[in-house]
Amino acid sequence: MQKFKDRWQIQENWQLIFPLMGILGTIYSSFKLAKVFLKESNIYLIASITLVLSYVIIKICLFIFKKLENKWIVNYRWEIIRIFIVFAVTGSSSLLVSRPIIAFLGITKQNLNVFIYWILFVFISLICYQILLVAFGWLFGQFQFFWAFEKKMLSRFGLGKLLEEK
Repeated sequence: MQKFKDRWQIQENWQLIFPLMGILGTIYSSFKLAKVFLKESNIYLIASITLVLSYVIIKICLFIFKKLENKWIVNYRWEIIRIFIVFAVTGSSSLLVSRPIIAFLGITKQNLNVFIYWILFVFISLICYQILLVAFGWLFGQFQFFWAFEKKMLSRFGLGKLLEEK
């Protein structure tokens, strides 16, 4: 366990919650994917595919961590896991928040062209994503990172002037 803590620069035991959340989230996602791919209810096959997918996803994440470690400025390596969790939670939540907003506005596939519906859906989801990214970043203690990320993203959309201080 000490080797794991040293590798991820974990000083306090409470910081272990982020690698644990990452591993559990990966296993859950792999399980959901395995159930989608395998319609049958053979629990042993689903469990086997879940383990294989979890291993592959964790390997991919570790590869991405190495690439982003030099690009993202964080104090400790375990914070990268926390940032990945914020991105995952925000992406899922933005879709869950966008659907009721779309319904409230009366936007459906039946009253609009499907192409226009999806453009509006993506646009509203993107707005929700921007707001939720900063909110979840704050909840997970990474507000400064996500605020800088948000400013950079908005400037790429040509909206950087909205954030300039006068």
